[in-house]
Amino acid sequence: MAVFGAVIGLGILDWKSASMANALRWAVGPFLIATGNLIVWWGAFSIGLKATSGARDELITSGLYRFSRHPQYLADMAILIGFGLLFASSWVWPIVIVGVAALALAPLAEEPWLHEQYGSKYRDYCAETRRYL
Repeated sequence: MAVFGAVIGLGILDWKSASMANALRWAVGPFLIATGNLIVWWGAFSIGLKATSGARDELITSGLYRFSRHPQYLADMAILIGFGLLFASSWVWPIVIVGVAALALAPLAEEPWLHEQYGSKYRDYCAETRRYL
């Protein structure tokens, strides 16, 4: 959350300090933000509130989770990149890059816990479904 707050706050303060094509800013940026938000909320509703807070529940492998083990992390990456494009701020891009890298690494910390919680079910799911795309 802090990364998103920093990106939005700095983006507003440093609006359009970096040169960027308007089509990229106004078409791709909002598209990534909107699509990313739809995926985040779809994923959250798919696995339920208990599971998003770390409570053990059944392993969800349907819906978005058929295509990616971590669709919400991918969506968060898209949102950050979308804000980076929209704001066209030289202050924002270093935070976007660090944020995307952190989100890309987050599953590496989460997956050992998932293996522990779900055992062979999760191992089989990993064999059939890619981590990201």
